[in-house]
Amino acid sequence: MSSAARTAGQDHLWSVDEHLEDILATVRPLEPIELHLLDAQGCVLVDDITVPVSLPPFDNSSMDGYAVRVADVAGASEEFPAVLEVVGDVAAGQAELLQVGPGQAARIMTGAPLPPGAETVVPVEWTDGGLGEGPVAGMRARSLAPEGASGQVHVYRPAEARAHVRAKGSDVKAGDRALEAGTVLGPPQIALLAAIGRGTVRVRPRPRVVVMSTGSELVQPDEELRSGQIYDSNSFALTAAARDAGAIAYRVGAVADDADILRSTIEDQLVRADLMVTTGGVSVGAYDVVKEALQSVGDEDEAGSGIEFRRLAMQPGKPQGFGSIGPDHTPLLALPGNPVSSYVSFELFVRPAIRTLMGLEDVHRPRTTATLRAEKALTSPKGRRQFLRGRYADGAVTPVGGAGSHLVAALAQADALIVVPEDAESVEPGAEVEVVLLG
Repeated sequence: MSSAARTAGQDHLWSVDEHLEDILATVRPLEPIELHLLDAQGCVLVDDITVPVSLPPFDNSSMDGYAVRVADVAGASEEFPAVLEVVGDVAAGQAELLQVGPGQAARIMTGAPLPPGAETVVPVEWTDGGLGEGPVAGMRARSLAPEGASGQVHVYRPAEARAHVRAKGSDVKAGDRALEAGTVLGPPQIALLAAIGRGTVRVRPRPRVVVMSTGSELVQPDEELRSGQIYDSNSFALTAAARDAGAIAYRVGAVADDADILRSTIEDQLVRADLMVTTGGVSVGAYDVVKEALQSVGDEDEAGSGIEFRRLAMQPGKPQGFGSIGPDHTPLLALPGNPVSSYVSFELFVRPAIRTLMGLEDVHRPRTTATLRAEKALTSPKGRRQFLRGRYADGAVTPVGGAGSHLVAALAQADALIVVPEDAESVEPGAEVEVVLLG
């Protein structure tokens, strides 16, 4: 990107939508890879998954009890129990099954296959457990009482056909579509993949995002503050936000206001980045070195890469930077340094970029309309789209804190952004407003 092109971008006042469209038109989903199931957690499926084997793969018992024929327990009661011959045990994982004939029962465990001849399962609580002493609460361990697999059992209640039986294919059938392409793999999805015998799966990997804050005034938490210094919160907030969006995020400690050091640090971090995010140093001050460092990197790149710094018609977050950097043209978003500006910019621009890299179709936070609850009208600068922090509940939203872009405490109380459009200079209490839900 030439210096003239960057200058033109700086002179143009970009809308929020224009800036976002430019980002999403540039960022492309990562190439698919094959991963083992646990390594694929949080990744997005590339292909539909078809079930190769029905679940469950055979009729099995949902209770510990006795597998019997329906006719043999018809009319059974505590006064007149059905007395059946126990022909043995059927345990989960057992390959060779007993045959249950008339007047017989097989002691069966939860998950064990329904043996041939049996038509239903009687829970052990409906029997005497073979002890002849009335209803029992459970079975004795086989190791302690092996005789329980033989002798007689008294059954005190009848059972309908296939009672307490999980039918073959009652979960999913062979040939069914288990998961659709585009599904994010969480624990339940990984459980299903394992259950149908898939040890690996083709996914788009989680993007690697490097987050870097800039400013000589920044000090790491737990260190002593000196005059003129503040703690670095942006890099922590944005790293956490990137992880929340689904990325593998790496936080880099604050870099001083030195263009050479910043440029060197960025170049060192490119090896582990699918996306880079900087915060701070993008305004018009004499010490805003991010622009200096990144513009010089762009000048050295003959392939057309580079970072364009822009003014956006939004509040907070007017100064923004976007482009690509390095030999692999790694996307980089340069965000403003004020904490609220930085976080709002992340939600509007960086999060959608991360979700695009993941291969998701819906990359945006959910939006809704809500009734504004406020003590007085909200004011907004004309021509700017304003994003105010708020709390959303039961179809209404209440502002939290003021409009200042440094109010971290107010941000911590917010779960939504109240959107005031460019053509509105005030919004009265009771009005319907657009709301971005943050989680």
